[in-house]
Parts: sequence; structure tokens; C-alpha cells
Amino acid sequence: MGDCEQREDCATHPVDVTVIDRNNHHLFQPLLYQVATAGLSPADICAPIRGILKRQANTSVILGEVTGVDLQEQRVLMHDKAVPYDYLILATGARHSYFGHDDWEPFAPGLKSITDATMLRRNILLAFEAAEVETDPDKRRALLTFVLVGAGPTGVEMAGAISELAHKALTSDFRHIDPASARIILVEAGPRILATFPERLASRAQKELNHLGVEVRTGAAVEGIDADGVMIAGKHLAAQTVIWTAGVAASLAGQWLGTETDRAGRVKVLPDLTIPDHSNVFVIGDTASLAQKGKPLPGLAQVAMQEGTYAASVITQRIKDAHTGTSHAAVPFHYLDKGNLATVGRSFGIVDIKRIQFTGFIAWVMWLAVHIFFLIGYRNRFLVMFQWAWAYFTFQRGARLITYDNKTSLIE
Repeated sequence: MGDCEQREDCATHPVDVTVIDRNNHHLFQPLLYQVATAGLSPADICAPIRGILKRQANTSVILGEVTGVDLQEQRVLMHDKAVPYDYLILATGARHSYFGHDDWEPFAPGLKSITDATMLRRNILLAFEAAEVETDPDKRRALLTFVLVGAGPTGVEMAGAISELAHKALTSDFRHIDPASARIILVEAGPRILATFPERLASRAQKELNHLGVEVRTGAAVEGIDADGVMIAGKHLAAQTVIWTAGVAASLAGQWLGTETDRAGRVKVLPDLTIPDHSNVFVIGDTASLAQKGKPLPGLAQVAMQEGTYAASVITQRIKDAHTGTSHAAVPFHYLDKGNLATVGRSFGIVDIKRIQFTGFIAWVMWLAVHIFFLIGYRNRFLVMFQWAWAYFTFQRGARLITYDNKTSLIE
């Protein structure tokens, strides 16, 4: 299906494609943190699924939540209906994992959806608003303390964004507090940040975070999280806002299929991305576990995109074989690593593309270009490019909206 979106001849294939999603929009997840830190609006990184596929006449879209898969009857199960299939591609993504401490979730929300992002934006902005009227110095200090648990790309990028929000965008907006006095603390249980990047690049990124005023604590495991803050290495840190940017676990697809999974719940797939005994069921993206060169493939967008293209090509070939009476064995999936990018703040990036490694402003520009390219729709690309240019030259963030429903108190 991923292949079909870019090819004009897809509608001529003798297939009917059904896309099922519990959301009506496609989300560009790498930029979620910018929504959470008021850099972008939700609509800037989303596009309606029906709008994306409107020119693909052989594709139907169903808004619904999948609850299971009937492998014997070849049906996808939902709450009130079942959809039959000849071929099935499961790309159900990942969810937050608190490493057995699910009781932490109410106090340390993660970032996986637009709902998560807007809630975090609300929490971050409300912390400054509450501090503005708080007279107790200790409570004010806790309100202006932001802790991020997990120093992967999301944690690093979000820590830098919160720091710039506090030190640049909000500096002249309050009368009784200095937003720049906010503490942003990035906590990592491992020995260093950005474990998937070379150590030299991670070290440069940490120096930039320090330059932005972010406190980085490595080798510091979180032992507890509650309404009052975080317990780190036996010491309690009072903090009103704690954000979970650490582990993830796969969706429930492994349970639906009744097949073998890894410790994170990802389905162990065969080299052609299918599951044992069911060659017409493909599992891709964060839901799948596949080793290459002895190492499991990382949970990155580029892995999922390549797997989607591969699965679509295998299905297309099988359909052609069925019509011609021929048979072609699928070449095992091979992931082509195109490199990793990350950004720290408004003008510093890191690039790791095979043997090409560099940091700084040019790396940041490259990060911008890649992310704009992969956004869906010219409207979103233009708006994001405009917002970033505006923020770069003015230090302002135009999406500083505090949203809440009528059942939620303004400042809890």
C-alpha cells in the first residue's frame, strides 16, 4: 500500500484495498514534539487519510478500531463488524512502555499521538501560568521544573525545544516570574544520550544541550514517579511536569495473531515479513521484529516505509503470478540504512549517514529539509517551512494555545 501512494498505475491493479484506522488522519510522528512545545499546530503535521487516497479509486477507508484478527476465516475484527481479506498488512505501531511501572503513566505522559501532544502542550504552558500566580518559592520552583525521562532522539529534541520556549519565546510575556529560570532536566539510565548515534556525535549534542541550559543526567535510573515529582538515584526531585520519552512496546497485534513475539511484544516475522504458517499476513513497522546482520531493525519511520513498499511489491508479484500461472520466490527484505538525523534547538543538528558524520548549522538545515520533504501535502510543507522561518527570525511560537474541556479545571 505504501508503494501504491506514489504510483499512478496502482488503481489499474486488479485489487481492492481497504485501509482501517481508528484515526481519520495520517500523522507525521517525528514532529510531534514540536506540537507539544508550541512550535507547530496539530494540522501542520497531519493530513486526512481520505484526502491522501482520494485519487486511488480502488481504495476504501474505514474509520474504526481493530480488536483482533481471525486467521482461519481471514477476517479483521472490529467492535461491530468484520472485514474479510486475502492479504493483510498489519502496521499498528507502538505504545508507551513503563518497564512494569504502569502506575507512572498518569504522572509522566508519553508522546505518541496528537492527543498526547496537545495535552503536553497544555501541561507545559499551564506550568508557567500557575507559576506566575504562585507565591510559595518551593511550589513555584517545582512548577518551573521539567523532567524528561529517556534521552533518545525524542527526549533530546524535546528538551532543547522546551529550553528555547522558556529562554526565548516566553521571556517577555510574564510579569512576576522569569521563564528563563525554568529547569529542564533530561534523565537517562544508560551511560550516554542518543545511544543509536556514534559517541562523538552524542557528545557534541550533549554539549549543545548544556549550552541551552538543559541539565543532562546519564547513568541515572528513575526509581519512582508521582504527583510531586521524580525519584532519581535515591533522591526526590520536585517537578510539576514529567514527560516520558523512554521505552516503547508494540501494539497488541502479537496477541491477535497468536504468534511468537519478542520481549517488547513485537511479532517475530519471517524474512519476507510474513508470519509462520500464514504467508498472506504481513507485519511491518514498530509491530515487527526482524534481525539484520545479527541486530534487530530499529523502530524508525524509514524502516517502516521500506517495509511497506516491500510488502506491497510482494503482494503485487503474487497477484501477477496467480494470473500468469508462474511463481516467483520473494527476495528477503533488506533494510537500507539511509542514516540518522537529530536536532538540538533552533540551529544545531547532528547527521550520521554511514561514514559521513557532522554537526552544527548545516546538519540542522539538512534535518529541516528531510522532514519537510517527508511531510504529506504541499500545504503542510509550506506551512511548516513558514512557521520554522518565522520562529527562527522572531523567536516566537504561534501555537501557544491552552486547550481543555469543560470538565477539566484550568489549573489543577
